[in-house]
Amino acid sequence: MAVDDHIRRGHPILFGLLLVFSIIEMSISAWLTSRFNAHHNYRNTSERDRVRYALFASIWTIIGSSLFLILFIHSATGSIMTSVAAHLIFLILTWIIWIAAAASISAMVGGGLNCPTQTIFVYCGQLNALQAFAWIIWILVTFMLIVVIFRGISAARRGDGYRGGLVV
Repeated sequence: MAVDDHIRRGHPILFGLLLVFSIIEMSISAWLTSRFNAHHNYRNTSERDRVRYALFASIWTIIGSSLFLILFIHSATGSIMTSVAAHLIFLILTWIIWIAAAASISAMVGGGLNCPTQTIFVYCGQLNALQAFAWIIWILVTFMLIVVIFRGISAARRGDGYRGGLVV
């Protein structure tokens, strides 16, 4: 039962971290989007669209992680939304969304920007932060997905299937 105790403590921590990092990412991408809309000083439409996609990804994650956090705190064992299957669906979709966001931002900036020497991007520091937080979120979602897969295997072995909860 020690694993269940770790899940009961770890789930709110991990989803809380995901929520905090997503709020930071949303703030950066929303600020960049507002600057691009006001001044039209993006390098090309690809830069503008990739920042907007990061904004979408962060809003998606904020809404989903808030929902899972609230439902898990309310009822860790009795809800379909706290099941292994619901977590798997949300985390797989979120993982795909964030790998696309992080990779597209990295491709846009060429892996990272050296702000004192570059003259192409107007908001160099913000784009570096956008890229860094996108990868941090992707790493966090990857870790969470691995944990849920292992818990799904445990649920299937105990006979609950993937409809079973993360905790018993």
